[in-house]
Amino acid sequence: MAAPDFWNNQERAQQVVAELKSAGAIIKPLEEVLSGVEDLSAMIEMAAEDESFAAEVPAELNRLEKALEALELKALLDGPLDSNAALLTINARDGGTDANDWAEMLLRMYIAWAGRNDYKTELLDRQDNEEAGINSATLALRGPMAYGYLKGEMGMHRLVRISPFNSEGKRQTSFAAVDVAPEVSDSIDIELRSEDIREDVFRASGAGGQHVNKTSSAIRLTHLPTNIVVQCQNERSQHKNRATAQKMLRARLARVEEEKREAEQAARYSGMAKVGFGSQIRNYFLHPDQRVKDARTGFLVGSFHNVLDGELQGFLDAFLRWRAGKKQ
Repeated sequence: MAAPDFWNNQERAQQVVAELKSAGAIIKPLEEVLSGVEDLSAMIEMAAEDESFAAEVPAELNRLEKALEALELKALLDGPLDSNAALLTINARDGGTDANDWAEMLLRMYIAWAGRNDYKTELLDRQDNEEAGINSATLALRGPMAYGYLKGEMGMHRLVRISPFNSEGKRQTSFAAVDVAPEVSDSIDIELRSEDIREDVFRASGAGGQHVNKTSSAIRLTHLPTNIVVQCQNERSQHKNRATAQKMLRARLARVEEEKREAEQAARYSGMAKVGFGSQIRNYFLHPDQRVKDARTGFLVGSFHNVLDGELQGFLDAFLRWRAGKKQ
């Protein structure tokens, strides 16, 4: 990074900075734990001579145990793409307008989680629903181990509440699907053949009083061999939308390759619940009581609103432990 020409290649420079942050997220707390162990040893020696030091030992030991546990969790992020940024796509499913509203609530939830953890976010695509909420959205989250933490979010998220869109005040169950893929750089070898891709160009639009493009600048790419579809309309330039859509497609194809590797690993042990697009992974309740419970790990938070405000880390950590336990 100290090289004079470091910033000449912006994309490569940003990759190196991201690598540095990922390494620092492990090395810095590791150094702090090692230093803390040395301090604890000295404290114990001094406690043998001075009882006032003895009273401080349990608190320091507890602090180090928590720091070590956090490091052990990070050690579980050992996948080849875990350190990459994440591209998270949300699609409204069953539940009518409630599902569209629920999809937008999830989008805000992940943005709030990113803010809590100093991750950068970029909205790559958003398709608003005419009545409320969104039909779909794709969000890039960039920070240390973003994909490693978020890939466990892939699947169906179920909401139970009294519908604000139902005049009779009936309970409504809504579903939104979350897909997560690693953002990959051009240096990673992922073959995109032009004959395998169908490109559709259409006019970008927004709900209500938002800008409506007069030109066909939005891009939809369909990868014919896998039937993966991505689209981008956020930029006014067709060229920029195409470049972003291609990046999204590369990410989805990288995820497909990783799923193949994970399937090979999963074949070595039995009884692992299905984790993937289309599986129900978490239930969010606003009625009759407020709680959020993960269907795989059993992790439970008693405040729906805290979770929607970005309090997700407990679920992410619980999934890492659960997944590691399944592999043992």
